[in-house]
Amino acid sequence: MTETAANSVTLRFLAAPTDVGHSGSVDAGTVLEWVDKAAYAAAVGWAKSYCVTAYVGNIHFADPVNSGDMVEVEATIVYTGRSSMHIRTVVSSGDPKGGPATMRSQCMVIFVAVGDDGKPIPVKQFEPVTAAEIEDRDHALARVRIREQIVEAMSAQEYTDAGTAERVTLRFMAAPTDVNWGGKVHGGIVMKWIDEAAYVCASRYCGKDTVAVFSGGVRFYRPLLIGHVVEVEARLVYTGTKGMHIAVHVRSGDPKGGELNLTTYCLTVMVARDADGNSVPVPPWVPVTDEDKRLHAHARELLEIRGTAPGNRLPNHLLQQQGQGAGSGQGQA
Repeated sequence: MTETAANSVTLRFLAAPTDVGHSGSVDAGTVLEWVDKAAYAAAVGWAKSYCVTAYVGNIHFADPVNSGDMVEVEATIVYTGRSSMHIRTVVSSGDPKGGPATMRSQCMVIFVAVGDDGKPIPVKQFEPVTAAEIEDRDHALARVRIREQIVEAMSAQEYTDAGTAERVTLRFMAAPTDVNWGGKVHGGIVMKWIDEAAYVCASRYCGKDTVAVFSGGVRFYRPLLIGHVVEVEARLVYTGTKGMHIAVHVRSGDPKGGELNLTTYCLTVMVARDADGNSVPVPPWVPVTDEDKRLHAHARELLEIRGTAPGNRLPNHLLQQQGQGAGSGQGQA
C-alpha cells in the first residue's frame, strides 16, 4: 500500500491466474472487489473508524486486465458529507517489469463511517485547497442530484413473475471467507456475485460468451451477514445492438426464517463476444407483458439520466492525464 496524500491511498494487486474468470481475463467482479478495498482503506484512514460501502457509481471496463498485470487502484477522498466520504477511484494496470500504466477505468464510491452500534457517525470535513481538489469537489457535487435520480428510479421498480425476459437466480450461503473487517460480507464480494449472475443471465440469453463493459448504480441498502442465505437474481431488461442490460438484485436472510430482504441493487451491461474476443450483435429483446414494457422503459430512463446529466464528463486535470480533450471522458454516477 502507498499513501500518496492525507486524503489518498493507493493499493497494488498482481493479477494472478486464479483471478482470471470466464472471460479469459480478470473478471469485472474482481476489479470491483479491488476498487472496494482501496476505497475502504481511504475511508477508514480518513474517518479513523469502521466504514461501510453505501454506493458504487458507474464504472466502464474499457480494456481487459490480464493475468500477470500489476493493477493499481488509487482512492482519493474528494468530498465529505456529515458521515459520508465520496471517493474517486482510478484503476490502472500494466507490465510489472516496468513501463507506463494504462488507464483502465474509474468511478466514484461512497463510504459511510459508523460507530460500534452500527449507526453513522460524523467525519472530519475535507477542505479542498488546490485547483484540482476544488474541481474534484465540484464534480462530485454535480453528481449528487443525478445519483439521487438514479437511486429513486431504481428503487421505484417492482420485479414480479409477470415478466417474460431471461432471468436467473443464484442461491448459496454467505461463507466465513466472505467476511470484511466489520464481521459482515465484504462489499467487493457482493459485487463479484453480481457480476457472476449477470454473466449467467446474459450468456443464457444470447448463447455466447459475454463480458461486463459497464456497472452502475450499485446501491447497498443493508449489511449482508455471514451465515445468511443469499439470493442473487439477474434479469434482462433491455437490449441494444450489442449490449444486454441486466438488473441484479441481491437479497439475504436468516436460514431459520423464510424472509429475504433486499441488500443490494445494480444495473450491469454485458456484451457478447466471438472466439476472437470481438463484440458481436445480440438478438433484440421485445417486451411482451406490461411488466416487460415498464422495465424496458425504466432501462431507457436510466440511459437518458446518465447520458444527459450535467457533470457527466471527467475533471479537466484527469482528462489531461489521459491525453484526452476537455470535452471527452466517461461519465460517473
